[in-house]
Amino acid sequence: MSGMSRSARPVAVTGLLVAALMGGLVLFQVLLAAGVPWGRAAYGGQSAELPAYLRVASAVAAVVWSFVALLVLRRVGVIGWSPMPTRWLRAASWVVVVVMALATVLNAITPSAIERAIWFPVSALMLVGMLVVVLRG
Repeated sequence: MSGMSRSARPVAVTGLLVAALMGGLVLFQVLLAAGVPWGRAAYGGQSAELPAYLRVASAVAAVVWSFVALLVLRRVGVIGWSPMPTRWLRAASWVVVVVMALATVLNAITPSAIERAIWFPVSALMLVGMLVVVLRG
């Protein structure tokens, strides 16, 4: 970030924070996929132990969110590579905003109190951060 202009630094810091939150989400999904009994904080909180199909879904989610974190870091200029062509970064960033808005709503209305307590604020922070990235970046 040392080569960045002063005006770009707050957006880069915001992007780093969003990517760090996504990193936490990736870790959570990896642990769910590995069988850690934290299912009460995911997928509507139906059961502590996830069935095999939800463990697979968590593994896929971990990969997807890893790619999204790379996209965010690329969009704010922290890294020089992401798994997406540069010309698609702007549109893809808006898709992430829409996904984060949906996640925020779904985490706000989930029947799982644990999910609401953890993932509603996290998704809301990622939504706000992504809006900063796409509107200022």
